[in-house]
Amino acid sequence: MSEGGAANNRGGDKTAKPPGSILFLCGMNAIRSPMAEALARRMLPPGAFIASAGVRAGERDPFVDAVLAEEGLSLGTRQPRRLDELDDAYFDLIVTLAPEAHHAALELTRTAAVEVEYWPMPDPTTATGTREHILGAYRDVLTRLKARIASRFGA
Repeated sequence: MSEGGAANNRGGDKTAKPPGSILFLCGMNAIRSPMAEALARRMLPPGAFIASAGVRAGERDPFVDAVLAEEGLSLGTRQPRRLDELDDAYFDLIVTLAPEAHHAALELTRTAAVEVEYWPMPDPTTATGTREHILGAYRDVLTRLKARIASRFGA
């Protein structure tokens, strides 16, 4: 487990094999974690088990669908889900994308040998202005996630 230590410094190691199972965790599984899940499914080897969840219940965000469609990705019929709704809560790596999710992951893994990495991502729902300006904030998060996944997993 790491709150910012050695696990976060492995970002440039392109020789590291991706973990067998990865959970992306954020506040409500409505924006950042489903984006990360969709990107990782495309970017990582097909044998990796990739999931996402939130600490609290959330609702599907139409801006997420719009920016994923621009990338040729889709969530399909998938709806946000909470961490406690997962069939299996054991993962080789939990990537947290918001402070609340990071604290929940550290509590969940206190007695487990699970690596936890914190990748703080901005919350695009704070963007104001035109629809295009708001979409720009969502695109920024997607771009950051894509770069972080590529850097961390050599994808």
